[in-house]
Amino acid sequence: MRYDVVIIGSGVAGLYTALALPKTLKVLIINKSYPWECNTYYAQGGVTTAYDNEDIALHIQDTLNAGAGMCNEDAVALLSQNSQGVIRDLIERGFSFDKDHEGHLLYTKEAAHSRSRILHAGGDATGRHLHFFLLNQNPHPMLSDASVIDLLIENNQCCGVEVIAEGKRKIILANNVVIASGGVGSLYEYHTNASTISGDIHGICIEKGIALESMEMMQFHPTVFVANNWARKQLLSEALRGEGAHVVDDNGYRFLFEYDSRGELASRDIVSRAIFDYKQRTGKQVYLSCEHFESEYFKERFPNIYKSLNDLGFQLPKERVPISPAFHYAIGGIKTNLDGSVPGVTGLYCVGEAASTGVHGANRLASNSLLEGLVYGQKAAESILVNSVRPCEKVFEVTQEPLEEISDKEKKDFLRRIMWENVSIKRTVEGLHHTKGVIEAMLHEKCGRLLKLRLLTAHAIVESAEKRTESIGVHYIT
Repeated sequence: MRYDVVIIGSGVAGLYTALALPKTLKVLIINKSYPWECNTYYAQGGVTTAYDNEDIALHIQDTLNAGAGMCNEDAVALLSQNSQGVIRDLIERGFSFDKDHEGHLLYTKEAAHSRSRILHAGGDATGRHLHFFLLNQNPHPMLSDASVIDLLIENNQCCGVEVIAEGKRKIILANNVVIASGGVGSLYEYHTNASTISGDIHGICIEKGIALESMEMMQFHPTVFVANNWARKQLLSEALRGEGAHVVDDNGYRFLFEYDSRGELASRDIVSRAIFDYKQRTGKQVYLSCEHFESEYFKERFPNIYKSLNDLGFQLPKERVPISPAFHYAIGGIKTNLDGSVPGVTGLYCVGEAASTGVHGANRLASNSLLEGLVYGQKAAESILVNSVRPCEKVFEVTQEPLEEISDKEKKDFLRRIMWENVSIKRTVEGLHHTKGVIEAMLHEKCGRLLKLRLLTAHAIVESAEKRTESIGVHYIT
């Protein structure tokens, strides 16, 4: 099988890349499970856009401020300057953002934004609505329930992928490969990610000598309901705090102001660390209080949160919900150029959360993620259309390395625990050193390929965290 373009992943970045590629090209989208089992589907808050041309400079500055001086300014400018264009494109294609009774777009505000500039759909179901829309718009075939287990690279050119599908290993050749596989959520015990998000492709890149960047920069969402038995924990959107929800302790005390004058509207890294520290320091439970919302408005604005928590026995908005930070977003990833291309490898691109474009620096500004997937997906498609690639001549054989060993499940669970304990919100030099040693020992033991790839990615995160000896943004080391 040979394609013009193979796209790994069916989230917003992968699907918008596909949408920008004409039907005249032979394109295949590969996803690991069901098409909707991706982080986009679970995204709640919305899509950031510059409110108007005058707001571009302010959106750029807000993004740079949140990124704590580590953003690539050219990447941030590209993001904001193209934001209105991709929003217009979606609307012209038929996508409906939430509007008021007079038909005007509704904008909301989230932490660290200086004004309301975030569009949403279905109340708190923006990702779900956007994902469903892009799936219906997609003109290209899709291979589901298929895992990419290798990138085929010869003479610094990406020639395709090896997949496991229907129990068989298959070679799929392609002139261009776009990685849109998401982040690394399943490496952590508490996370908000889809079950398929485990950093496998990052591990493959490490094997191939492809550069990763800023892997220590892992963002933790401050308001997550973790007291359930699901692998994916229930996210409580940033928009709740943007519209007036409070973080309180057992006595109703809003302690966040002890840590930052912005309180609930401080950036995610500050709020996450504050909650983590306050719980450790006082032994008190921390809650999200939505009691200031009017009931009917809450049901209409946040219908999925209302239903999910109601199913768990919470009467929102009147009842407080116990919360904890949890892993949410991989800021770092596979290093890319501004057109999504991967330096040094012809025909290889990376977009969305899997990529490190430099947009987010040391801390992602709320709701910039869906926008990044749209803007950089479009740029990758444009680059593919103008850069012709000669097909590889080499004949590739499938690998024989076992995918799984009997003890892999137990080892995966142990990896998730130790990453949460030592490589999450607050890190120590000793904890990082210990974790790196444990991972290296596991890599020398017998394990299947899928676990090996996770271990390689986890090792890269720990190694990057060890190298950055000073705290900045989401990387907090004591």
